[in-house]
Amino acid sequence: MGLDVITKNVQRPEYFQITECIEGYFERHGDSPQGMGWPNVPDAMRRHRVMSELMRNTDKAESPVRLLDVGCGAGQFYDYLSRSEFNAVRYTGIDLSDRFVQLSQAKFPEGDFRCVDLLADPDCVETFDYAVLNGVFTMKCGMTFDQMWDFFQRLVQLVYAKTTRGIAFNTMAKHVDWERDDLFHLPLDLLAPFLCRNLSRNFIIRNDYGLYEYTTYVYHERQV
Repeated sequence: MGLDVITKNVQRPEYFQITECIEGYFERHGDSPQGMGWPNVPDAMRRHRVMSELMRNTDKAESPVRLLDVGCGAGQFYDYLSRSEFNAVRYTGIDLSDRFVQLSQAKFPEGDFRCVDLLADPDCVETFDYAVLNGVFTMKCGMTFDQMWDFFQRLVQLVYAKTTRGIAFNTMAKHVDWERDDLFHLPLDLLAPFLCRNLSRNFIIRNDYGLYEYTTYVYHERQV
């Protein structure tokens, strides 16, 4: 049996649905925030700002911090950082989509972009100071809540273990007028015990930036 036939018969994990959903947005809207599944440019910029503020207490006199961007998409967060006060960050972006990684490399040849599945190969990346997961946990597409919750737990624990200072991720809020079936609305009373048991009690919930989601910073001890 040829290798191509074997590859076609291998079933990909459920979480690849998220990549397929985003690639569908990209087909319709191109290289834009809408093409990454966000409704508009101002909201996308607001998310970038909140993600970058994970590093707000970083001493500017230090050597550049190492940042891992999980689910980097078309490199839009890298572009934001390059025009912000965090332009000296040593950035690495990873994504499940080879299409997005090739696009990011073409746009930013000086950047470090890699097509990897971190859950399938945990050793494919080194250790970083910080990591951000922007949009990785906001939509579940065709997955059930339990499937998405399992994916969330496994990936968050792995990414946290790959950092020395902290991580940031966003999820859809439960305190909304209505919920979409394809989005991941994560209750705080489910999230908080998980973080305390498995990561750290040293976390901050950001629900102050006007969107129907919240961002969580989880720091290693004494990093706030």
